[in-house]
Amino acid sequence: MSAAKLDGAPDANDFFRLDGKVAFVGGAGSVGPGWGNGKATAVLLARRGAKVFCTDITAAAVEETVEIILSEGGTAQGFVMDATDSKSVQDAVNTCVQVFGGIDITVNNVGGSVPGGVTDLDEDVWDKQVALNLSSAYLGCKYTIPQILKRGGGAIVNLSSIVAIRMGEGRVHSAYTATKSAVIALSRSIAIEHAAKGLRCNTVIPGLLHTPLVEARLLGQLGAADAQTLIEKRNQQIPMKQAGTGWDVANAVLYLVSKEAGHVTATELVVDGGLAAAMPS
Repeated sequence: MSAAKLDGAPDANDFFRLDGKVAFVGGAGSVGPGWGNGKATAVLLARRGAKVFCTDITAAAVEETVEIILSEGGTAQGFVMDATDSKSVQDAVNTCVQVFGGIDITVNNVGGSVPGGVTDLDEDVWDKQVALNLSSAYLGCKYTIPQILKRGGGAIVNLSSIVAIRMGEGRVHSAYTATKSAVIALSRSIAIEHAAKGLRCNTVIPGLLHTPLVEARLLGQLGAADAQTLIEKRNQQIPMKQAGTGWDVANAVLYLVSKEAGHVTATELVVDGGLAAAMPS
């Protein structure tokens, strides 16, 4: 008997296909030219056959992602959504169900960092960080899980950050670290609660990536003279000496939502070029 006919063996022509699946992607736009995590993820899932419901707080950004998918012959719908607002998320989920008939996959890719220790951060900044980085994932899961269960199960991927598992001495992000650490715990809790129902939930932990976020936000936050100097400095911190991209994150998400990861839940996939494992030199 050939290996392809053995029970459980994958079809050689059917790896990482998402045909017939509906993916609800939060943060599917990009903050600037290029490929952010959410934009790359939405496009990749569409390329693998999923119908992608793209949401973002910026209309132009989500429209760009949808246009790319449609231009490639894929299926997508855009929706302007505030991931920190319960009604906005509910409206988005309801629209997705109306348009595509249900939800099989959820990707929560919303977040942002504000530097500062607990004694430095104003309370309103802390609250906003909790809303942006943690409540956004909570709301995305809260309102898509019932829809996923109606379909007999599916997969959720929440995006965390390297700061959740590796502290840096030079620049403290107490709120970002706390909330992105909580995303990991939230994912595990959801995974165990729904494991017997066919719903898997995992976390992707990106490291130092070169996405549009570097030029759009980090350059100003870090006070760097120019983008290339900042990029090279970040590259040298990574054992592989090269930052990852939005496509590296998208590939990780694709694996975790695919049938090939059918026995993978309540875990984290670190995409960081070895950074979390390395000791300072």
